[in-house]
Amino acid sequence: MRLLSWNIQWGCGCDGRVSFPRIVDVIRRMGDFDVVCLQEVAVNHPGLAGSAGEDQVAILAAAFPGYSAHYAIASDLAGERAARRCFGNLLLSRLPVQQVFRHSLPQQAERGRPSMPRVALEAVVATDGGALRVTTTHLEYYSRAQREAQIGQLRTLHEEAFSQATNLVTGYDLDPPFHGPQRPVSSVYCGDFNCESDAEELRRLVQPFLSGAPSLVDAWSVAHPGVANEFTVGLNGCAWPDRTYCCDYFFVSEDLRDRVRSVAVDQETAASDHQPIALELALEG
Repeated sequence: MRLLSWNIQWGCGCDGRVSFPRIVDVIRRMGDFDVVCLQEVAVNHPGLAGSAGEDQVAILAAAFPGYSAHYAIASDLAGERAARRCFGNLLLSRLPVQQVFRHSLPQQAERGRPSMPRVALEAVVATDGGALRVTTTHLEYYSRAQREAQIGQLRTLHEEAFSQATNLVTGYDLDPPFHGPQRPVSSVYCGDFNCESDAEELRRLVQPFLSGAPSLVDAWSVAHPGVANEFTVGLNGCAWPDRTYCCDYFFVSEDLRDRVRSVAVDQETAASDHQPIALELALEG
């Protein structure tokens, strides 16, 4: 199973030009992916640099026929003539998607720090090796306190899924909305975490769980033991940021550690201010 995660900056490259043919070409060139997770996908946002207010969800969904498209809106604002201006995360899957969850993340105000709403998009996908939870997110940039709270929420969601997987209720004659499939323990978390690999808030993400839920581990460290995470921002002449570092990751639950086959960053493309990162898992039955 191959997954890609990329903050596409609404399709805006280091040259300040929005180009979705370029975004799509990079994804296809990197490989044949089962699940594609994209952050900073906009709908009807002409105020974004280089954007004409296009429906980027529709553009990307059309570019990947055979994939189902699932959008989680983080920022939902009023636009002209009752049209909404939306900004969030998009997940494209050619594997069957059994359930989808859209989790709003904490946004407690911090004095003197701007922020925007954030969301985690979770999809339960069917693989040859069983069901897998894939969650993509984009954490707050300006406020460390909000990032810490948002990482705490991701940990809570992980424990929630573990409790549901290990305490499945059966034997009741329930209405169809109660008939959702079991939420699996095996999990992948990816996206733009907006903090460096040695950040205290990121270290908290991988701490053990008192509930017995499997810990989370940085997939890069599994595939490249002892090697620092490759940079995912500050490359290729982009105006932001003013230095190179890593803030884009794949984390997997501990039960998937031995299934990690590769993690790779495309450091060459200038199609966004972030670099895409790819994960390969061995999930055969």
